Amino acid sequence: MPTCDGIREEYIQCLLRSECVFVRRHSVEECIKNKDLASMVPERCQMLRKSLFECKRGLLDMRRRMRGVPNAGIGASRDKTDSSDKWDD
Repeated sequence: MPTCDGIREEYIQCLLRSECVFVRRHSVEECIKNKDLASMVPERCQMLRKSLFECKRGLLDMRRRMRGVPNAGIGASRDKTDSSDKWDD
């Protein structure tokens, strides 16, 4: 079963290296919940937070579990502008 551990660890490390935690010595919880301190959290950490949320949401969403990740199927890498098709003989 897929997990979100990789994203979670990367998010935690990003927060621990942020100015809010590393330099100003606030707790991670304070940096996340306080709107004033959240401005010191880098955009990369905020993007990782959103990715972690989407990952966890995907684990619970049965429709996504059945359909899979969008654009990750067989035809995802095929260029749609390619006019040459092997069935056009």
